[in-house]
Amino acid sequence: MSLRRVLITGSGTVSPFGLGREALINGLYSGSSAVTSLKEQWNDKISDLNCWVGAPLKEKLPLKSIGRKFRRTMGNTAIMGVLAAKEAIENSAVSDNIFQSGRCGVSFSSTTGSTHSLSSFFKEYYDKASLKNVSSGLFFQVMSHTTAANVAHAFNITGRVISPDAACSSSAQAIGLGFEAIKHGIQDVMLCGGSDELDAIVCGTFDLLNATSYRYNDHPEKTPRPFDANRDGTVCGEGAGCLVLEAEESALSREAPILAEVIGFSTLSDGSHLAQPHSESIVKCIEGALHNAGIAPGDVDYINAHATGTLLGDAAEAEAINKVFGDKAVPVSSLKGHMGHTLGASGVLELAASLAMMERGKLVPSLNFELAGEGCREIDCFKSVREGEINIIMKNSFAFGGINVVLILRRYKKDND
Repeated sequence: MSLRRVLITGSGTVSPFGLGREALINGLYSGSSAVTSLKEQWNDKISDLNCWVGAPLKEKLPLKSIGRKFRRTMGNTAIMGVLAAKEAIENSAVSDNIFQSGRCGVSFSSTTGSTHSLSSFFKEYYDKASLKNVSSGLFFQVMSHTTAANVAHAFNITGRVISPDAACSSSAQAIGLGFEAIKHGIQDVMLCGGSDELDAIVCGTFDLLNATSYRYNDHPEKTPRPFDANRDGTVCGEGAGCLVLEAEESALSREAPILAEVIGFSTLSDGSHLAQPHSESIVKCIEGALHNAGIAPGDVDYINAHATGTLLGDAAEAEAINKVFGDKAVPVSSLKGHMGHTLGASGVLELAASLAMMERGKLVPSLNFELAGEGCREIDCFKSVREGEINIIMKNSFAFGGINVVLILRRYKKDND
C-alpha cells in the first residue's frame, strides 16, 4: 500500500490567553505576556519556591459545556483537552459517523494526570491512611492517560487510543504518532494533542531541577527570556491543544478546511543524560525529520523553537540549528516568553500558533528577547513581527529524559509530490 498524505483540518486551543484559537493568536500578535505572579495564590500550598510566577488560565473553564456524566471522570487536564478537541472538531466539521467508524482514533497526552486531583488523592491517603472516601471518578482523573481516554469517551471514538507520556515532548510526539497512523493506513482521522494544568507542585518540581526563572518574581512579564543573554530559567504555564489530522482522500471527499500538511516527523533519545540537553542528538532529530519530509534545510521558512529560557537548553538548541542550517538564516522564535512553558501541551499549542503564522504570513518574535546570549548568537532570532511567505515550518520539542521530537508542516498544495 502506498503511503498517504496527512492533512490538518482542524485546530483548537485552551491557552493562558484564554479559550479558543482567536484568544491565543490575538495574545501572541499583541506582544502580550500571560505570565503573572502567583505568590499569594500558592503561598498557602508551598512556602519555599524559587519561582513564584506562572502562566495560568485567565478565565474559568466552562464546565457545564461538558455533560456531567463525562465531567465526573475529568480533572482540569482532561477538561481542557476535551474543550480544545471540541473546538478542533467544530473547526474541521468531522461528523459523528466518522468517530464511530473505527477509522478515527485519539493520540493525546500530558506529563501526568491532573495534578490537582493527584494532590487531593494523596492528601486523603496521608491524612486518613485510607482511600475509602475517594470517589472512583478521582482515579480516572489521575491516571496518566486521562486526557486521551476522556477525549475518546466524550466523543464516542472507537478507533485506536494512544497516550505517549513524554513529558514536555508529549503533544508533539502524539501528533507524530497520529501522523504515522494515518500515513500507513491504520486510521483515517486522528485527534492529536496534549494538555497540562498548572499547580504549585509542578513549579516546585522544576525548582528541584534548578530549571525555573527566579530573578523576575517582581517583574513576571519580563520572563522567561528565550535565547536572551539575561535568561535564567523557564516559567510553567497551562493549557491544551488539539489538531485534527486526516488522510488527504478523506479530507477532500468531505471538502474539509485544510490548514496544512504534515510531511515530517522524527523522535529519538539522546541516550546520554536524563536532564542535560545534547546538541548532537538534536541535530540527528532535525536531520531525521528533514529526511522523513524529503526536503533540504534550505526549504524551511521558519523554525518554532522549543527554547524554554534555560541556559543549557536554549544554547544546545541554537547550536544544533546552526549546525544543520548554517548561514541560511532561517528565522527562529520561541513562544514561551508570551505564555510560559505549557509542558505537555506546548508542542501542539505552539504548532497551532505556527499555523496561524503560516496563514497570515507574519512571524511572531520571541517575547523578552533583547540581546542574544552566549551560545545563541549564530541563529536568526528576531525582535519584531516579520512578514513574508511561509510555506514550510519546523517545530522542535524536547523533554527531560532526553526525548527529542521534530515535526515539519507544509502549506498544502494538491499537486505536491
